[in-house]
Amino acid sequence: MADDLIDSDDEADDPGVVWEAPRLHPVFSVAPGGVTFGKLRKRLVRQVQEAIRVYGMCTPRQDGSRPRWLVCLSGGKDSYTLLALLLDLQWQGALPVDLLACNLDQGQPGFPKHVLPDYLKTLGVDFRIITEDTYSIVTEKLPATSTYCSLCSRLRRGILYRVAREEGCDAIVLGHHRDDSVETFMLNLLHGGRLAAMPPKLVNDVGDVFVLRPLIQCAEADIARFAAAMQFPIIPCNLCGSQDGLQRMAIKSMLNDWERKNPGKRQVMARALGNVRLSHLTDPSVFDFAGLQLGNPGERDDGV
Repeated sequence: MADDLIDSDDEADDPGVVWEAPRLHPVFSVAPGGVTFGKLRKRLVRQVQEAIRVYGMCTPRQDGSRPRWLVCLSGGKDSYTLLALLLDLQWQGALPVDLLACNLDQGQPGFPKHVLPDYLKTLGVDFRIITEDTYSIVTEKLPATSTYCSLCSRLRRGILYRVAREEGCDAIVLGHHRDDSVETFMLNLLHGGRLAAMPPKLVNDVGDVFVLRPLIQCAEADIARFAAAMQFPIIPCNLCGSQDGLQRMAIKSMLNDWERKNPGKRQVMARALGNVRLSHLTDPSVFDFAGLQLGNPGERDDGV
């Protein structure tokens, strides 16, 4: 898959070398040439493909037909990147899934309604735009000093589940990445009193729709570089993005500080989320401490 991409770590980024890869999806029509972008794209594609494989995201239907995914677009860098990488994998024949792009117009003042439809039409991508005024609901129920994210997310998720059912989709696909997952873990640890992050794959409460996060192994910095190079028509979120003092922003600032002092900390934390020892935690509902008996080999006590 994508063997036409440049894959040499020893090759310098020569501006005189034009990167040309045949069989690229039209989403890459404005992609820059050069080795640097070629390697960035290939790394992100591989990380998405690996996440899909490891977490069994491409679940076959019982009748043998192709799964159908509702790819949720907010107009931000993450969701644009998600769509581009899924289209890339699909174009390469490595993702046997039908994709339906979806944007929820939440009634935010000044929201540029034309941007996403115009962009998706140029790509020839199937899409659906839903208009639901969740903006008024959120701003009416919560004071301006409150954090809108939680209520906004619940309202949005319920609408997307409904649309997935209407469109015969097996899953809604979200653009959360590695850094989102680490930040959520820290939020839950420090403010929620639990060990939990963003799962790469889950089933909704009703049990009829998957929630998938194929970017779960991708670094936000890579996504930002990719989105800038691809010249996506970014739509800023003016509902919650303008609020100051959010707990998530404080966590992000803290992690940024750690990363500056000790590069690679985010990746180490992300790796830890997939390397859990239940016997070395303290939750009796997930590990039978009371049932432990002498006489059988135990686990090494290497706690610090």
